[in-house]
Amino acid sequence: MHIAILATSERSWYADDLNRAATALGHCTSVVPFSNLTAEVCSGHSSVWGGGGELSAVDAVVVRTMPPGSLEQVVFRMNLLAQLEARGVVVFNPPRAVECAVDKYLTTARLIAAGLPTPETIVCENSEAGLEAFSRLGGDVVVKPIFGSEGRGIVRVSDPDLALRTFRTLERIDAVLYLQKFIPHEGVDLRVMVLDGRILGGMRRRNPLDFRTNVARRATVEPVELTPEQCDWAVRAAAAVGARLAGVDLLYDCGAGYVIEVNGVPGWKAFNRAAGCDMATEVIRTLAAGPPSPRH
Repeated sequence: MHIAILATSERSWYADDLNRAATALGHCTSVVPFSNLTAEVCSGHSSVWGGGGELSAVDAVVVRTMPPGSLEQVVFRMNLLAQLEARGVVVFNPPRAVECAVDKYLTTARLIAAGLPTPETIVCENSEAGLEAFSRLGGDVVVKPIFGSEGRGIVRVSDPDLALRTFRTLERIDAVLYLQKFIPHEGVDLRVMVLDGRILGGMRRRNPLDFRTNVARRATVEPVELTPEQCDWAVRAAAAVGARLAGVDLLYDCGAGYVIEVNGVPGWKAFNRAAGCDMATEVIRTLAAGPPSPRH
């Protein structure tokens, strides 16, 4: 099969890793940066192009990034993915799952609807509402950009004056204020990888110098044996956003657990080392096997 990889650039490490796995399994790949995508709509025919070829004609497209952009750019990209899916191309993850997973508010709402434990969260658009939310959440909150990953733009605020300045700054740039009650966790969390409802493994991430435990923030990783409850939460969280592949983050405070985020484009460099897994091969094998069986 022919698999197109949507990446940040043609020299993406993940694109190289997927190409390695695909070649070993007898498949071919092409790498297409999102910025190179174009759409054609003419004579009753709609198609998507990129990397010198028609993406509408490939067997599968793997979304390996969703780069920052204007609202117009993000909406256009999501529409292109939906168009590819409508043409019968397997898009991995599905467009609706990517759309949900990159939106922290929508993800949190889906997690709550699925009955999963999440930290108290308030989302608003102005500094006055933000200050009221700050007080309601106990005066110690984590402020996150609704769109973002790898811990970028996340700040912890526990001082009322700093909170007001932070909220006013975000208000001036027309940002949405996403406030989550801070959960004390000593710089430790769990990342669980789920593929088509199957647990591939987990890793514990540690960063004693920062409440953000992302590997991009120099957290260290180690293998972890997951409990049945953790596996159940991770599978349900992935299903809540409709993701075939998901990195689910779990956080604990004095024994109480929370589902923090669902990453629909999870990295796996550190996970491979910690869990002894070959994620690229797992992804290619899954694509070659066809769509997952419907769950009853």
